[in-house]
Amino acid sequence: MSRIGKRPIEVPSGVTVSVDTGRVAVVGPLGTLQQEVPLRMQIAQAEGVVTVTRPTERGEDRALHGLTRTLIANMVEGVTRGFEKRLEIQGVGYRAQLKGTDLELSVGYSHTVTIKPRTGISFEVPVPTQVVVKGTDKQMVGQTAAEIRKVRPPEPYKGKGIRYEGEYVRRKVGKRA
Repeated sequence: MSRIGKRPIEVPSGVTVSVDTGRVAVVGPLGTLQQEVPLRMQIAQAEGVVTVTRPTERGEDRALHGLTRTLIANMVEGVTRGFEKRLEIQGVGYRAQLKGTDLELSVGYSHTVTIKPRTGISFEVPVPTQVVVKGTDKQMVGQTAAEIRKVRPPEPYKGKGIRYEGEYVRRKVGKRA
């Protein structure tokens, strides 16, 4: 049995989970999320707990069991607490700032790079060298953070660029005379 899949999902008060055939919708204080789930998985809801069970022990069903449970748990967490990714900007003159809701990056190009937030995503810039991506959908927060990092990934010689908070960048020795 899947160790992740068999764990029940606690649904806090103020959050409603509605299960239709092939679709799960979660409504909470931070918003609404919907996700398509495999039709084979049986999703049961009782007394503030959601459980996911699989029909057979086939490899495909075993793989989808844990995935389905994790997707629903992430939706519940997203509408209650939300998700965030923090990015650091390192380099002389590299900085970020907000222009309305858009994020404007100055990272060594001849022009500034403007990134527009997707629906459900917001940016914060507490310090000019730090960016916080917030939202309710875990996948969308991670994707947006990856796109910001892709503008100027950290390079291995001086370490300049945009990196995740706490990310280790392996440094290389430069050329020697």
